[in-house]
Amino acid sequence: MRFFFIGIIFLCVQGFSQQLPAVCSGTLTRLENFHSAYSGNRTIDIWLPDNYDIGKKYDVLYMHDGQMLFDSSVTWNKQAWDVDDIITRLSKNNTLRDLMVVGIWNSDKSRHADYFPQKPFESLTKHQKELIYSAARANGYSVFNDYAIQSDNYLKFLVREVKPLIDSLYSTNRGPDNTFIAGSSMGGLISLYAICEYPEVFGGAACLSTHWPGIFTMENNPVPEAFVQYLQHHLPNPKTHKIYFDHGDQTLDAMYPPLQKRVDKVMKRKGFTKQNWKTLSFPGEDHSEKAWKKRFEIPLIFLLGR
Repeated sequence: MRFFFIGIIFLCVQGFSQQLPAVCSGTLTRLENFHSAYSGNRTIDIWLPDNYDIGKKYDVLYMHDGQMLFDSSVTWNKQAWDVDDIITRLSKNNTLRDLMVVGIWNSDKSRHADYFPQKPFESLTKHQKELIYSAARANGYSVFNDYAIQSDNYLKFLVREVKPLIDSLYSTNRGPDNTFIAGSSMGGLISLYAICEYPEVFGGAACLSTHWPGIFTMENNPVPEAFVQYLQHHLPNPKTHKIYFDHGDQTLDAMYPPLQKRVDKVMKRKGFTKQNWKTLSFPGEDHSEKAWKKRFEIPLIFLLGR
């Protein structure tokens, strides 16, 4: 079975149509058009550190918006997190545990529907749901592009299809203490939703510039309250899980500080302390890969530090 999966990877890599990101170190393998029974075809980039050794075990960091993680020369806005650079630099100082990164590409038009936490949405009234689905961006384009919210299926894709494949192909530590999830904006929301829905799978989540409004206005917006109510009943055990939040205060991030304060109150009530939870503010920073790159080492060390 292991050789069968390796054959699939070989065929996918040979057939890729997008340019592979250049990485500063380690190796990157691409699974293009990986078929999911839950979430349609997806592209997945897998980064292994220098001197990857099958005789060792590696923690796994799953990240959303995978096309934005490694190389700014191949992204739409010429920005990237440069995840490989940051992990390599920290690893040389023996700051991090041994880890690999699995970057799951977003599917562009259905991204918002994939990443919007489904159970909080389903708690809304019919009228509130209709308002959310009819929401538009500042440019007038639809937020959801006529896709129904489907984040529960997106998480099934991660947990039931991607993780078993990664664990079968690579030398991984497989328990929640060694499995982490991270993302920004809507990717921050789905990372938090993942650790709440699957606490037996994910032991830590990094949620940068978490998009608490869900849409792009606060006027008559029931979404933040729905998220707060959901977290009061679904946060994982603080004794066994770590959660990181942050935000700037420019561009889209300007919406987040008061909403994050409401979430922070819930975190405290549910028993989270500085040992297992951080919320950081970065004045002057905006909503961009450039900003997230500058501070990504902080959640990395918090979740995966030695």
